[in-house]
Amino acid sequence: MRTEQIILLVEDNDADAELTAMAFADAHIGNALVRVCDGQEALDYLFAQGRYAHRQVDDIPAVVLLDLNMPRISGIEVLKAIRADERIKHLPVIILTSSNEDRDRLAAYDNYANSYVQKPVDYDQFVIASRQLGLYWLLLNEPPPRR
Repeated sequence: MRTEQIILLVEDNDADAELTAMAFADAHIGNALVRVCDGQEALDYLFAQGRYAHRQVDDIPAVVLLDLNMPRISGIEVLKAIRADERIKHLPVIILTSSNEDRDRLAAYDNYANSYVQKPVDYDQFVIASRQLGLYWLLLNEPPPRR
């Protein structure tokens, strides 16, 4: 088991993924950031299947940063799959999206997202938001005990 857990970034947009990685680096978040590019790849990673079959399924990320609008499988469907699986149903999932639609926010919370963050347009605001996310979810939050 890894002592320093990773952050799983589920983001199909290369520019947004790069911006997130830069913001986390500028916020001095030392956890490794692993990026997958769509919902299917996220599920493959989390359930150690497909190209991630070599992974230990119990090596759970510290947190998932999940975009909503992605190819193949939507962020909401990924969230539903996470919450339906006993092994990872308590995994913190932060929706990180450009959507400010009420229906998207409601769908996220209806499926037990831990948080919903609209991507800031301003880079400095994004670094501040990343620092706050990292401080809370990686340092302060106490995850549930393993079963």
